[in-house]
Amino acid sequence: MLPDLRDYERLSAAFRWQVPARFNIGVDICDRWAKADPGRIAVIEADADGSVAMFRHGALREQSNRLADSLRKRGIGPGDRVAILLPQGRSVPIAHGAVYKLGAIAVPLAALFGVDAIAFRLADAGATCLITNAAGLAKARASGAAGQMRVLISLEGPDGDAEGFDQVVATGSPDFTAVDSLADDPALMIYTSGTTGQPKGALHGHRVMLGHLPGVEMPHEFLPQPGDRLWTPADWAWAGGLLNVLLPALHFGVPVVARASAKFDPEEAFDLMARHKVRNCFVPPTALRMLKTVANPRSRFALDLRTIGSGGESLGAETLAWGKDALGLTVNEFYGQTECNLVLASCAAIGISKPGCIGKAVPGHDVQVIRPDGQPCEPEEEGQIAVRRPDPVMFLGYWNRPEATAAKFIGDWMTTGDQGIRDHEGYFRFVGRDDDVITSSGYRIGPGEIEDCLITHPAIALAAVVGKPDALRTEIVKAFVVLKAGHVPSDALVADIQAHVRGRLAAHEYPREIVFRDDLPMTTTGKIIRRELRDAS
Repeated sequence: MLPDLRDYERLSAAFRWQVPARFNIGVDICDRWAKADPGRIAVIEADADGSVAMFRHGALREQSNRLADSLRKRGIGPGDRVAILLPQGRSVPIAHGAVYKLGAIAVPLAALFGVDAIAFRLADAGATCLITNAAGLAKARASGAAGQMRVLISLEGPDGDAEGFDQVVATGSPDFTAVDSLADDPALMIYTSGTTGQPKGALHGHRVMLGHLPGVEMPHEFLPQPGDRLWTPADWAWAGGLLNVLLPALHFGVPVVARASAKFDPEEAFDLMARHKVRNCFVPPTALRMLKTVANPRSRFALDLRTIGSGGESLGAETLAWGKDALGLTVNEFYGQTECNLVLASCAAIGISKPGCIGKAVPGHDVQVIRPDGQPCEPEEEGQIAVRRPDPVMFLGYWNRPEATAAKFIGDWMTTGDQGIRDHEGYFRFVGRDDDVITSSGYRIGPGEIEDCLITHPAIALAAVVGKPDALRTEIVKAFVVLKAGHVPSDALVADIQAHVRGRLAAHEYPREIVFRDDLPMTTTGKIIRRELRDAS
């Protein structure tokens, strides 16, 4: 944990990693609090109909043991890949805890994945067991992947060749001795978002959970504090939902609110936070921009928020300002990747917050902006954001992709593919993905600043910017925008939006082309897939 020092320089100097040689995530998240305080709330299941169920740490330990024992009896053991395709709810930590205790490898899959996405990941991982619900089972069967599973388990009960989750859990023993795993033993494989090319399985060791703790504590301002309660709309299959929220919360003994929802609704989100006394939330930038469409949230909802963290895409100064004005909080931005998550963060409580910046290096992580030869850039010099190994949050490698793993490094620097700038104060600014940076008339333009400017226009709800090939300028800036209700596309509106950007940024940054759309292509993690927009250009 971070020392309770409310000064960044002292905090960084005092922090030391304490990662034991042997560590098992399942034992940590399921057994620690069960022994000390079995009645402590682990998960608060909040259904759309208003019903609420409390799931406690004592039950989490028992049911994860039972599931681990049942899976072992069915031939699942160390090193086997177990796919977990489930919505938010108690079954997720039960399944994860059981898999880790077995020494198997959890492969979380997002509930919004389609048939092809599920088929690719199950085949690539070589999964032998799938734990899912009826909707996931139908997709797995439609893809043909279900027939390749040695064990199929469905949350809603027995269904053909699939066994019922509750029945499988009930037949296992409550006494199970977990594998005495090394901290570096494989535990978890999360597939990259796939914004470019096919997704790759980023394999992590058991230490990854411990590695995340400082990066969770910093944006949530020294979590845990009395009364803290976490929630995120992010799928718990994504690194942002699983490693930024669920697993650290279980480690710290902080209750997590679960709401299974297929679509983010900003009004419902505010109601949920108020109704269930959420104190800490992780909300991706796209969802935050949707929350902005709700007028006067503090006067309409009895919110009791203490911290809001956001990451996954650049937040932008305008959304940061909205957080202070509408919610009375500074949204603490953070940064990382599936391969090496939560290495940069803001923390307003200790004065680490700067509009337009991601934050500073989280204590324990050596993060720099580097040149192509691996040398650190000078302050204000643009380069690639990179993290030095060894690092407990860093992946072990890409599953069955040694060449791709090697290509990820320049010496001991794990490259991110993200262009950034580190200023004289140590703050990092995100410029854009290597593939997203636009070169126009000799200028290098990051899409984030333009997108942030676009959404300050009163007619725009969401925006994405890409470069379109141009014979004269190399590329021109092209914007795709989703309008707010009550606004309709027109040539006059195009001209007004262009003038809005030109007057606030620079003449070379305004979008020379604007396309109006009903929605934007996004990954299941809420990141805009600019590749699809570039292809459409």
